[in-house]
Amino acid sequence: MIKYKLVCKECNKSFDSWFASSKEYEKLKKLNHINCYNCNSLEVDKSVMSPNIVNSKKVKLEKLHTKKHEKIKKIIKEYQKFIKKNFEYVGENFAYEARSIHYKNKKKSKGIYGKTSLKEIKELNEEGIQTDVVPWINDQDN
Repeated sequence: MIKYKLVCKECNKSFDSWFASSKEYEKLKKLNHINCYNCNSLEVDKSVMSPNIVNSKKVKLEKLHTKKHEKIKKIIKEYQKFIKKNFEYVGENFAYEARSIHYKNKKKSKGIYGKTSLKEIKELNEEGIQTDVVPWINDQDN
């Protein structure tokens, strides 16, 4: 398969089109089967195109970023495992539970973790309730 950028001489519109080969393009052009999608003109020609060259430095950089991403993901997963083992999950009630512990001097054998909004985190911090935000990766996320 080959992709050509085509230009209509009538309306000056440019568009891309795929062909089985360069010979197939020539055959269709000769048979007047290539027309403009905009004005239906048969005066359509290939425009000058630059070749698609793979930059090996860019590929190496992308692989490096992927490796770093995987390393960071692995570290986050390790933190998650530690948190799940050593803290109590309180779900959406995190802000309420944190306030209960703080204001009622309610002692828990385990710390808590859960979900809350950034606004609630800010309010908790303003109240002197220390919180930390930990990035979380769901098991089904890639």
